[in-house]
Amino acid sequence: MKATTILCTLLLAGSLSCNQQDSEPVPNAFEAFADSLFGEAVDSAQIAGAAVLVKKDGQLLLQKSYGYASLELAAPIPDPATFEIGSVTKQFTAAAILKLATAGKVSLDDDFTEYVAMDTGGRKITLRQLLNHTSGIASYTEIPEFWPLSIESHPRDTLLRLVETRPFLFEPGERLIYNNTGYYLLGLVIEKASGQPYADYLKATFFEPLGMSDTYYCSQSEVVAGKVYGYDYTETGLKQKPYLDHTWPYAAGSLCSSAADLLKWLEALHTGKLLTPEEYREISTPSNLNDGSPLRYAMGLVHFSDYGHRQIGHGGGINGFLSETRYYPDDDLYVVCLVNTTGPRGASGFANSLTWHILQKSLPDTRPFDQEPTALSGTFEGQVRGRWLTMEIEASPGGLLMKASEDEAADTLKTYLGDALWMDGNDRVFFRDGKWVIDQVGGYYVLDRKE
Repeated sequence: MKATTILCTLLLAGSLSCNQQDSEPVPNAFEAFADSLFGEAVDSAQIAGAAVLVKKDGQLLLQKSYGYASLELAAPIPDPATFEIGSVTKQFTAAAILKLATAGKVSLDDDFTEYVAMDTGGRKITLRQLLNHTSGIASYTEIPEFWPLSIESHPRDTLLRLVETRPFLFEPGERLIYNNTGYYLLGLVIEKASGQPYADYLKATFFEPLGMSDTYYCSQSEVVAGKVYGYDYTETGLKQKPYLDHTWPYAAGSLCSSAADLLKWLEALHTGKLLTPEEYREISTPSNLNDGSPLRYAMGLVHFSDYGHRQIGHGGGINGFLSETRYYPDDDLYVVCLVNTTGPRGASGFANSLTWHILQKSLPDTRPFDQEPTALSGTFEGQVRGRWLTMEIEASPGGLLMKASEDEAADTLKTYLGDALWMDGNDRVFFRDGKWVIDQVGGYYVLDRKE
């Protein structure tokens, strides 16, 4: 950052100004905050670059890029710049399924095997369960044998044959564990029901009508103007991202887009310009598990109270890229953040910093502990995303002590809301029917007492 820019930023608090020789505009307070936030991350080589957009009450507070599209060429992020958006793709896939349902070509209660040939061991798994990650099917990104396959091109059903060899994580509808296989299958359903390739259906149904000219199915070989390079953070410096064939992320994570296009999408999605009221209700309303337990993940979108503010959104991560899209309906706030680096400074962290610079967190008060500690304490275990978790849990008036078997130190949860419920940020940890539940919005994990 130029010295004159730094000086002007410092003088803003005193309502002073200065005329820069290069006529750079003086940032407002929020822009200055964002400049410092992203500038520090770029200067310290924690990220290569980013594109960010914030809109509140109909006014753009920030639309800016930082850092580099190519470190090798020292090329800055262009305008417009397109990034791989990873799992932000899922909301497009969900919206496509809902459009097909309205057209009568699918039903959310259909068994997906009506459209895709796959052995589920006789289980019925609905499209709705694929959409909200409650199918129980093994997620291919958690299968070690997938990763050698990930750099190769094969017929799409190759992946299905691999997943078929894996046991179900749980019976359909009994849990929620984030699952890329479900959205891969939904892409195949879209192609079967529409008669079009997935990319073509999305382009005709969403991208062209909304004027999203910078949104497309990613390619590992095509030359696309404005497409930025992706990097990985390491302790010895940023490195080029590992190769990934885009046969595999598919409807779970293979779209590319720009910050401006994603704002077009979010505004159309959330203001009734894209979906019917019934379609919007479906995509944004979390359902329940078989036992009635309420979820906070809907269809390609989370919908939950984010420190007292309703958030509807989704993040994404794919080799070399992290992304975040959020809408706070009660605050009329949109946040889009795209980063071309995977590492500790992710898009969600930047989005948090921007969000809480504008909004005020509402933190719950801790209530007196009202349970019998012995009944809640012990060793508990269960399936979580990508692993089997064994946890030592000790409840007491001083807080909830939780230690995973592979961790050296324990975590202590201090915020107690009563009725055996603790909060850890936005995570809910509670004891019900002799089991511990860890609800992380994108995962509803149930731990049974270990015998």
